[in-house]
Amino acid sequence: MDQQPGVIQDKLDIKILILFILRRLPGELSPEELLELCQGAGVLGYFDYSDCLSELEESGHLTRGEEGYAITPKGAANADAVESSLPFSARSRTEKNLKPIEERMRRQALITARHRVDEIGCTVTLAVNDGVGEILHVDLLCAGEEQARQIEKRFRKNAERSYQEILKLLTKD
Repeated sequence: MDQQPGVIQDKLDIKILILFILRRLPGELSPEELLELCQGAGVLGYFDYSDCLSELEESGHLTRGEEGYAITPKGAANADAVESSLPFSARSRTEKNLKPIEERMRRQALITARHRVDEIGCTVTLAVNDGVGEILHVDLLCAGEEQARQIEKRFRKNAERSYQEILKLLTKD
């Protein structure tokens, strides 16, 4: 079979590509986003891709968590040793496609929005970290879990603006 330049069809290359992608991200990547990135890099066969994903998980190169897939230390070490064997065009396309996902993940890692229900009611915790330390931490008592989920969703979307508004409110004459 003739291989098209920059197109990844070999199962070993697909595995290397999957590890290459996951090694560059600070968190778990959803199965859909991982597939999209692999296809963007030139992976042709979905079934080969699925097989490779399963084999990497079974061999301990990656794990599957609540949010998706993440690389293990074993996978990172192996990827580091072999990723230069990927076609340059596939690596370049992948790195370009990874940038917005990486930025989104880094932002999400700096924002905390969660709730808990205990004997006093439902409390939502909101926090913003600037990469050095926490710059905002607020615990709010909510009317219930539905309200807490709405607050979490809005805070995740607008954490920076929320911080600025709170600061403005508290420093205004």
